[in-house]
Amino acid sequence: MRKQAINAIPAHLYNQLGWDFLISEEIGEYIIDELILVTEAERDAYYHAANELYDMFCEAAEHVIQNNLFDKLDIPKNLIELIKMTWEDDRNFHLFGRFDFAGGLDGLPIKLMEFNADTPSSLPETAIIQWAQAKANNLDESRQFNFVYDSLIDNFTRLRDENADLMPRLLVSTMSDAPEDDANVSVICEAAREAGFEVFFNYVEDATFSATDGIFAKVEDGYERCDFWFKLVPWEYIGEEEPELADLLTQIVKKRLAVVINPAYTLLFQSKGILKYLWDLYPAHPLLLPTFFDKPQHTLGFVKKAMLGREGANVSIHNGKGEPEEATTGEYEHQKVVYQNLAKLNHDDFPYYYQAGVFFAWEGCGLGFRRNASKIIDNAAHFLGHYVSNEEVKKSRLKFW
Repeated sequence: MRKQAINAIPAHLYNQLGWDFLISEEIGEYIIDELILVTEAERDAYYHAANELYDMFCEAAEHVIQNNLFDKLDIPKNLIELIKMTWEDDRNFHLFGRFDFAGGLDGLPIKLMEFNADTPSSLPETAIIQWAQAKANNLDESRQFNFVYDSLIDNFTRLRDENADLMPRLLVSTMSDAPEDDANVSVICEAAREAGFEVFFNYVEDATFSATDGIFAKVEDGYERCDFWFKLVPWEYIGEEEPELADLLTQIVKKRLAVVINPAYTLLFQSKGILKYLWDLYPAHPLLLPTFFDKPQHTLGFVKKAMLGREGANVSIHNGKGEPEEATTGEYEHQKVVYQNLAKLNHDDFPYYYQAGVFFAWEGCGLGFRRNASKIIDNAAHFLGHYVSNEEVKKSRLKFW
């Protein structure tokens, strides 16, 4: 694999940011002190793939809504009204998401694996840490495909302008005891402040929701009403585990008491069931993998995925005979599944298998990589930044499986 070894970011900088968990003993080796070298052509291909696919996802979501296919995507019934409302009202703005791609390096074609559109992670690693790695090693940070932070500021500005009738006061929430989520929303908070929002943070259990008065942040001396709520809490969790909250949010949005981001319709993008409808609408598209609701009979291999699974849980890889080769367990075994044709992943000599993540905020805006010793990229994966080399990468430097 064509990579460049770099000096590690000093630990005290992680501590200052409050992201010391990223280098803790519990998480192990996570941020790798190497940068993957990509060519300008490879960078541009990732950028254009994200932009093209986002338009395709919008067409597929419209298809799902118009044909009432929510059950096929395993969407909780108590979220359907909210999904429809937010889809029809452009003021409910999609802030950001992350496409996961196989391939893209050394001639291996880019293939969409899924779109983390609702609660994408790896934001601080992509937006901040890999930039800091370049700075710490006297590299030109402009040689990275990484303007994630600026794109978030721009999108928050659009969100504020599209909702000029509301006060730009934002409550940001995560579930407690999730330091990774706290690190992700710390980037969100700073971008929102730079876009002119007054920002509050509460764990979701400390916030107050009222069908008649809106959303309130708990502060030291009482409560502050917030007309915008960013939640790093999955929509399907709200629908399934917190039905009362789902109903309250439906009423709050319907009465124009607050805007919730990412909006409920992003759950359509998040569901892996939409991959099947993408394939139906765009058969043989070069960025897509054939995807089915029924187990395919004749393939070179496929991946079975839980419809709303996350972090690589409840995924199994099967060979051309349909026999399982690798599998992960998890909490999503009760969900419906999709079957996606197996994609080739770039890999090195270890071998580690690599997956590209491209953030989307109005446009493709940042590239990072995760790798794993397994072909299933789960929450044990490492993160690697990248650098756009001035020299074209020679062919056959990467190996494929």
